[in-house]
Amino acid sequence: DEIGVHQIEAGFPPVSESERKAIKTIAREGLSADILCLSRLNREDIDMAIECEVDMAMLFIASSQLHLKSKLRLSESQVLERALDCIDYANSNGLKVSFSTEDSTRTDEQFLRMLYRETSKKNLQRVGITDTVGCASPEAMAHIVRVVKSASGGKLPISVHCHNDFGLALPNAISGLCAGASAVATTVCGFGERAGNVPLEQFVAAMKFVYGIDLGIKTDGLTELCRLVSQYSRVPVHPNAPLVGQNAFSHESGIHAAAVLKNPATYEPIAPALVGNSRRITLGKHSGSAVVQAMLQEKGISAEHSQMKRIMASVKSAGENGTISCDDLVRIAKGIIDGSGN
Repeated sequence: DEIGVHQIEAGFPPVSESERKAIKTIAREGLSADILCLSRLNREDIDMAIECEVDMAMLFIASSQLHLKSKLRLSESQVLERALDCIDYANSNGLKVSFSTEDSTRTDEQFLRMLYRETSKKNLQRVGITDTVGCASPEAMAHIVRVVKSASGGKLPISVHCHNDFGLALPNAISGLCAGASAVATTVCGFGERAGNVPLEQFVAAMKFVYGIDLGIKTDGLTELCRLVSQYSRVPVHPNAPLVGQNAFSHESGIHAAAVLKNPATYEPIAPALVGNSRRITLGKHSGSAVVQAMLQEKGISAEHSQMKRIMASVKSAGENGTISCDDLVRIAKGIIDGSGN
């Protein structure tokens, strides 16, 4: 809420009593963001959503033949009947709702059209599309968004919920937006089922710094948010995670690091502070003499040309075993300059 996220999906009430208590507590926090929860197409789930005092319930049901036959054992007509009944029931109890299909990207297109055409006649806040197993291409996602937009008469906002099984969650989300969607489901660090979902931090930053669309979210709080979620979830942020990882703005290569010291924009797309991260010049076998000299100068250490050659040789040798710390560099340099070792 502090960084400006517009809507927060707080949980799924049927999971447990503690889940319901948590959702209700969040809903009562007086946050600026709208608080949402998931709800299957049954009245019991909707009653729980009402009890949790959320701003909106996200009604959903699977729509692909695979799910209808193997999981739900429902016909297409039964799915439509349930959808219309539950939307009416939620509305009659003063609950705002959205409607989404699960496994949208593997659903028969004609059934998808019919389902969204009929549900969009009801009082919905928006409709949603889900790439449940992350199997859609960006082109397919764009097509499905256009199908749903046409079926719903273009009068309702469309959201996309993408999974990252093939590494396409973010490009699929962006493709969906380009085709007419206006909302994207994201998770901090992309944490989620299997390979995860669209990472909040990557989506927000891409919109702002690549597409020039400011979503009103404070990007300089993204790294801190990711580290906080990592701490509580006990799932580490990958060192090479775009934008927020420890290595996202790290430079070891001699050519890269030397250029970054002169002008960071040479090898950085944005200043790390814009996403709350920081720059790191690391030492290893790829490091060049310009960077090593600069780091030694920062420590008040100067070396002659012949000494620098030996220091560089030691740095590259030690770098075969991994990254070298600044303390290691100082120890190496002093050992050579003082004549006590190499």
